[in-house]
Amino acid sequence: MDRVSSFDEPLKKLLGGATAKVMAEHLDLHTVGDLLHHYPRRYEERGKLTALADLPLDEHVTVVAQVADARILMFNNGRGKRLEVTLTDGSGRLQLVFFGHGVHKPHKELLPGRQAMFAGKVSVFNRKMQLAHPTYQLLDASDADEATEAVDAFAGRLLPIYPACKQLDSWRIAKAVDAVLPSAQDAVDPLPASLREGRGFTPLPEALLKVHRPQTKADIEDAKARLKWDEAFVLQVALARRRYADTQLPAVARRPVADGLLDAFDAKLPFTLTEGQEKVSKEIFDDLATEHPMHRLLQGEVGSGKTMVALRAMLTVVDAGGQAAMLAPTEVLAQQHHRSITEMMGELAEGGMLGGSDRGTKVVLLTGSMGMAARRQALLDLVTGEAGIVIGTHALIEDKVRFHDLGLVVVDEQHRFGVEQRDALRSKGKQPPHLLVMTATPIPRTVAMTVFGDLETSVLDQLPAGRSPIASHVVPAKDKPHFLARAWERVREEVGNGHQAYVVCPRIGDDAEETEGKKGKAKKKTAEEDPEKRPPLAVLEIADELRKGALAGLSVEVLHGRMHPDEKDDVMRRFAAGDVDVLVATTVIEVGVNVPNATAMVIMDADRFGVSQLHQLRGRVGRGSAPGLCLLVSEAHEASPARARLSAVAATLDGFELSRIDLEQRREGDVLGQAQSGVRSSLRMLTVIDDEEVIAAAREEAVAIVAADPELEHLPELRTVLAALLDKEREEYLDKG
Repeated sequence: MDRVSSFDEPLKKLLGGATAKVMAEHLDLHTVGDLLHHYPRRYEERGKLTALADLPLDEHVTVVAQVADARILMFNNGRGKRLEVTLTDGSGRLQLVFFGHGVHKPHKELLPGRQAMFAGKVSVFNRKMQLAHPTYQLLDASDADEATEAVDAFAGRLLPIYPACKQLDSWRIAKAVDAVLPSAQDAVDPLPASLREGRGFTPLPEALLKVHRPQTKADIEDAKARLKWDEAFVLQVALARRRYADTQLPAVARRPVADGLLDAFDAKLPFTLTEGQEKVSKEIFDDLATEHPMHRLLQGEVGSGKTMVALRAMLTVVDAGGQAAMLAPTEVLAQQHHRSITEMMGELAEGGMLGGSDRGTKVVLLTGSMGMAARRQALLDLVTGEAGIVIGTHALIEDKVRFHDLGLVVVDEQHRFGVEQRDALRSKGKQPPHLLVMTATPIPRTVAMTVFGDLETSVLDQLPAGRSPIASHVVPAKDKPHFLARAWERVREEVGNGHQAYVVCPRIGDDAEETEGKKGKAKKKTAEEDPEKRPPLAVLEIADELRKGALAGLSVEVLHGRMHPDEKDDVMRRFAAGDVDVLVATTVIEVGVNVPNATAMVIMDADRFGVSQLHQLRGRVGRGSAPGLCLLVSEAHEASPARARLSAVAATLDGFELSRIDLEQRREGDVLGQAQSGVRSSLRMLTVIDDEEVIAAAREEAVAIVAADPELEHLPELRTVLAALLDKEREEYLDKG
C-alpha cells in the first residue's frame, strides 16, 4: 500500500459498515486519516493501586482484590436487575454494583475466590463505599509474576478519552483507533527535515502513536507540541502562498492626484484626522500606489473613524481614474453608509449634477430592493463610469453589474462575508482591484494571523476627539425587579434631557418566525411551565409593553429586518432627526447606525448575545458629546457563566480584551468555521487563543519557505498535505485570485 492511500482508506473497510456510518454521520470521520487525527480530549489515570482501607471519595482508583461474594438482586417488581459484588483485600471491604444488561458478563466471571483488578470512581451509597460499573481484568492466581506485571500495566495506564457522541462512546472509538493505528507509519510528514530537526520535533508517525497511546505524560506533551505545530504551519503555508500569489497579480497603481477630489474633500473637513487615521491612510495610499493588488484588513473600534479612512482611499482611486465599490452586509447599513458619505462629501458627491462640484463624482446606491428605474440608472452610471463610488449589498456581486474601471473594493464587516463573495466582486475589475476589508469587531492578533492571514493588518486604536465615555451596568431583572424599573426611569431621564435611547431585543416577535417545532408547528411553553425555556424577548411585544407602561407618553418606534426597506429607512431617518424618543430594535442596529444624540441603550436578554456583539451594540451610544449609558438586562443566575460574560462586558470598553474573552468562551469552532471558507476546519489540537507563539513562529517559517520555493517543488510531502487541506474547488479559487 503506498504512503498516501492507507490514510485515504475508507473506514468501513477496516471497521465495518455500522461503526463507519456512525463515525461519518455524527463525527464527520470518513477515512483512516480522519480517525488518526481525531485526538483524545483528555486522559484518565487509572491511578496506582489503592488499599481498600484507604479509598478516597470521588477519585478514580485501581484496586486488586478478591471476590468475597456476588449476588443478583431484583427490583422494580422484578423488571430490574442488579449485581452486587463484595471485594476484600485483607485491609477492608468494597462493594461493586452492575445494572441492567451489564450484569451478565461479571456474573459469570466474578465468582467468589477470583482475584481481579478493578478500576472506577469511588462513590457512597447507603453509607457504603462502592464502585458502579467498574472496568476489571481477571488475574491468574497461579502465576504470581505474570499477575504483578498485569497489575502494573493495568493500573499505570493513561486512558485516552475521545470526543464521542451518543451513538458511539469513547471506549469504542479507542477500539477503532487501535484497528487503524498501524497506518500511522504511513503518515506523510509535511515538515521539511531541516525544520523538524532544527526544532527538535518528534517524527509524525511517532507523534500519532504517542497522542493515542501514551505511556507517560511526557509522551502526551511531545505529541501535542508536534501536532500543534503541524496544524499552524500547514495553514500558514496555505495563507503565505495565497499572499505570494496575490503579489504576482498585476493591478493598476492608483496614486493621489494634486488638487483632485481628495484635496477638495480634506479642505472641507471640519476637524483634523487623528494620528492613527493619518498613519493608516498612509499605509493604504502606499499600497494603492503599487502595481499589485492591496489586500489590507482595517480593524478599529466602533467609532474610531474607519469609514473616513475608507472614503479617503476611495476618493484617491476616483482621482486616479478608477471606481470604488463598498460592500455592506445589510440594506440598512448600505443606506446608512450612502447617506453619511454623501453628507460628508456634500457637492463633491454630485458630479455632473446641477450645483455639483466640477471636481465631484456621482455616489450611487445599489441594493436588492430598489425600484427598477433607480436600479437601471445606477447600473448605467457604473458601466459608463459616471459614478465613481457605489455602495451596495450582495446586489453588487450579481452578474449584470458591470463597472467602467473598478479600482478598489471596500468590504465592511468582513465577518459577514466569505472569501468567495470578496473574490466575486474583485473579479469585476479589468485587472484585480485593490481590496480593503474593514471590521469593528476587534480581532486578537493570532486570529487575525489565522483567519485573515491572507491580508496585511492595520489597526485604528484611538477614538476621535469628542467621543464620550460609556458607563455599562448589569441589571439582574429576576433577582432585583426594582433595578429594571429604575432602568426605564433612566431612559425617561435621558429623553427628558433632550436625548434618545435604543432598546435591543433578541428576536422580532411576529409569528412568521418563532416555530421551535419542525414544519412550522409552534411548541410554545409558558415561562411558568419552564422559565429556562421561555423564548427570547421580542421587539414587537416589548415595544407594546413600553408604550402602555414604563415609557407611556414617549414616542416609541420599532425597527427590525423584516420591515420593508422604505419603512426601515423612514424610521431611521426620523430617529436620526430626533422625532423618535426610543427605538426598539433587533441587532439590525449593530453596525453602522450613527445617531450622536442617542445616549442610552437597554439590551433585553443580554445573555443571549455574544460578547463581541454586545460590545458592537454598545458602540451605538456615546457617539456625541454627552456620556453614554448601556444597561445589560438579564434573568441569568448570578453564578452562571452567562452573568460572568455580562460582567466582563460591563467592566471594560477595550474591544480587544473582550474579543479575547469571547474567543476563550466560544473556542475556535465559530471563529474558524466560516472564515476559512473552503479550507476544512483543520484545527484539532491548536487553540488560536493559547498558542500565539506557535502561530507566530509557524507564520515566520512559512513565509521564508514560500519566498524561497513558491511552488514547493522541493517539498513534495508538504504539497501533498496542503492538497488534502485545500479542497479542489478552493484551489481553483486561489488560482483565480
